[in-house]
Amino acid sequence: MHPLGSLRMVSDWPGSPVVRAWHAGLVRLPNRSPLAVGPPRRRGRLLRWVLAVGVAGALAVAAAVGGSVAWIRHAADGRVYDAAAVPAAPVALVLGAQVNPDGSPSGFLAARLAVAADLYARGRVGAVLVSGDHGGWAYDEPGAMAWWLTSRGVPADRVVQDHAGFDTYDSCQRASRVFGVRSAVVVTQSFHLERAVALCAHAGIEATGVGDDTARQYPRQWRWGAMREYGAAVKAAADVLSGRDPIFLGPRETALNPTTP
Repeated sequence: MHPLGSLRMVSDWPGSPVVRAWHAGLVRLPNRSPLAVGPPRRRGRLLRWVLAVGVAGALAVAAAVGGSVAWIRHAADGRVYDAAAVPAAPVALVLGAQVNPDGSPSGFLAARLAVAADLYARGRVGAVLVSGDHGGWAYDEPGAMAWWLTSRGVPADRVVQDHAGFDTYDSCQRASRVFGVRSAVVVTQSFHLERAVALCAHAGIEATGVGDDTARQYPRQWRWGAMREYGAAVKAAADVLSGRDPIFLGPRETALNPTTP
């Protein structure tokens, strides 16, 4: 006897109509795929909707990236030079980058500082504004930048620190609105330079730029930096369109007044 006795379902019997229909292929197990729910026509509509949303999303991303990059290139056109040819300006604005655990500038940041020191030695700039992240006691980009420059001959009174340059947009806005910079040579890696010049020009600075290419000796980091510029371009355009204030604005600084027209 079946263990469940009288509770055994009729369909369990080998000769039941359900079993015979299953063997004949007239009964099929349901397809549990999310795209296979409902009649074939409904499944087709769902698949087309998913594809349409995916294509629309991809086109929107491409348009945002393409438009942002085009704006940056237009804004920076004719403003990028090498160190020997850049027009003189009162200030070099050096944008911050990673600092090593021992407090020294990373290879990328040291390369930017070397460009700024060269500009000062050539007489192309009269002072250097170092702008970076000093968001914690143990991490101080502008302090490391100032130390590097003064240890290589730039007078300490010609180096001014901006401790709230948390990103490129903030550095440019603060250079203009806090430090009163009206004309500057922006210094960073060449893959980042056009975006930096465009953002500083938007901030009201007569901005030119000199880029560093020596950091190509770090190929993996260079490739990563160049790739992230596409996303950073969209963020830059969004910052400009929103007109946001820097994370920290603060009172007006006068340290650069003697060198700023």
